[in-house]
Parts: sequence; C-alpha cells; structure tokens
Amino acid sequence: MNKNLLIVLGVIIAVVVIAGGWLISGYNRVVTMDESVKTAWAQVDNQLKRRYDLIPNLVETVKGYAAHEKEVFEHLADARTKYFQAPDVKGKIEATGDFERALSRLLVLQETYPQLKANETFLKMMDSLEGTENRLSVERKRYNDAVRLLNTHIRTVFGRFFAGLAGVSKAEYYQIPEAEKAAPKVKF
Repeated sequence: MNKNLLIVLGVIIAVVVIAGGWLISGYNRVVTMDESVKTAWAQVDNQLKRRYDLIPNLVETVKGYAAHEKEVFEHLADARTKYFQAPDVKGKIEATGDFERALSRLLVLQETYPQLKANETFLKMMDSLEGTENRLSVERKRYNDAVRLLNTHIRTVFGRFFAGLAGVSKAEYYQIPEAEKAAPKVKF
C-alpha cells in the first residue's frame, strides 16, 4: 500500500511541476513579447526625437531663404509640440502624421528656392534628415513586427489566457495616415 501511495504522490508532483513550468513559460513569453513591443516603440520614439531635434535647425536655414513661408514653419512647430504632448502611442502616431505633412511642404520649398539647394548647411542637414528617415522607417518596421507577434499570440487560446494573466493587451500598429498614402504631385 505504501508503494502505491508513493507512485500516486510522485505522479501528482510531476503533473504539478509540469503544469507550473508550462504556466511560468507561457506567462514569461507574453511578458517578453510585451517588452519587445515597448522596446521597439522606444526606438521609434528615439528616432522621432532625433528628427524633431534636427528639424528646427533645418527650418532656421530655410527661413533665411523663404521668410514669407511662415505658415509651414508654424505647422512644423505645432506638430512637434503635439508629438511631445501626446499621452500615448496612438496620439504620437497621429502627431507624427501632422508633422510629416508639414515636413513635405518644407521640402517642396527647396524646389522653389534654387539657392537653398546650393547651401552647404542645408545639404548637410538634408543628408542627416534622410538618414534619420531611413532609420525611422526601419524602426517602424521592427515595431510593427513586434506588434504583429504579440497580437497574433494574444489571439491564440493559450496566448489570450496568459495575456490576461500578465495584464498585457493588444498593441497598436504604426500606420501611415490616409493623407500620406497618396503620391505627392510634383509641378515644375
């Protein structure tokens, strides 16, 4: 009788250890995915900050050539302020769309002012801005990849269970605003 009790007790302990390991592993996986999304967003945020720090210098350079284009500069400043005041990722994404529309108008100014194209400071800043935009594009993709992994996992049966257990919810994709999807019109 003692031997059967030990076998049953051993099986119960093994089941508890296996179930506990499964719970811990599933919980840790969801938490890791959530942290990956947060880390990826932090990188997007970092590149956006770099962009927003670069733009005032670019704007000051362009102002010297295009003083009467005050409205463009005001839109850039307003969009930059909205970004830093946004309370969440969704608000920051919306503010970024406003900023990108104003930035495209600023870049059109270089076509209007040929002497601006030849300005060495302007060209260096444009190169920096192009590099920043490329980095930003890469970081947006990484962020959306991390969001896709998390959101897909959360939609599975066990993923939903572990997400609820860890307090992790669906993440927002970084999406391009509708106004940005249209091809820009270039006039000469």
